[in-house]
Amino acid sequence: MTSAPLAARLRNPSGPLFFPVTAYGRDGSVDLDVYRAHVRRGVEAGAAAVFACCGTGEFHALLPEEFEACVRAAVEAAGGRVPVVAGAGYGTALAARYAGLARDAGADGLLALPPYLVAAGQQGLLRHYREVAAATELPVIVYQRDNAVFTPPTVVELARTDGIIGFKDGLGDLDLMQRVVSAVRTEAPGDFLYFNGLPTAEQTQLAYRALGITLYSSAVFCFVPEIALAFHRALRDGDETTAHRLLDGFYRPFAELRAQGRGYAVALVKAGVRLRGCDVGEVRPPLHEPSEEHVEQLARVIERGYALLAEGA
Repeated sequence: MTSAPLAARLRNPSGPLFFPVTAYGRDGSVDLDVYRAHVRRGVEAGAAAVFACCGTGEFHALLPEEFEACVRAAVEAAGGRVPVVAGAGYGTALAARYAGLARDAGADGLLALPPYLVAAGQQGLLRHYREVAAATELPVIVYQRDNAVFTPPTVVELARTDGIIGFKDGLGDLDLMQRVVSAVRTEAPGDFLYFNGLPTAEQTQLAYRALGITLYSSAVFCFVPEIALAFHRALRDGDETTAHRLLDGFYRPFAELRAQGRGYAVALVKAGVRLRGCDVGEVRPPLHEPSEEHVEQLARVIERGYALLAEGA
């Protein structure tokens, strides 16, 4: 593991947060060589952190031994240059087990995914994440989405919990997030981190920045790192002209294409990685591959994105 605290390394990232896809061979098994190459290319392209085996990395589809092998491979590929955060999920006991596997593989932290299936109340959610945090020495980021939605008082308690360093929002309720940020700021002041974790988070990042949330996940960095970096720099430098040009000409068309199929937040990204020359294989069930027509549209969106970079050069 890297020596610097994870929160300090994430607070002012030099580039996008990279959520690599998981590579599979033709027989469907994990291809660690291709996965290492994918992660290495992302780090060398300018990623500020690697979030391995999370949503884009098909955490749900990995066996425990596959998960540990992939996290270890990501740590090897990162080589200490950037921190590696691993996913952890399912029920409390299994999430704690995955936390242990991530620690053994050398991860620097955890992204705690929603618990499996159940729609729990606030008391149960708080207990779940506190027990996961207590089960590991790795710092934990809690991911709000789907069946894990929190009230501001619950997030205050999460922020007060030893080992929990941040909160990633995949819900997109800006009113709720404003109240969460305000409640934590007044009742548990400190250096708690917030992340925009919506699919194609760049689409909404201007709005999240208005709430003081500057960190965001970038799935498109997997296959168009130059575009993701240009957008990240534009936000950092206050270059709204570039940000709007990329939003209008690349990110919005990509998000609209992504909305054409369920599970495309992962499957379309993986198709993009293949289009860019890295054979990471297909998605595992229950996800499905994009149609040929949609892959062709994706190729045109990518082409347009790079043309926009050339126009602004």
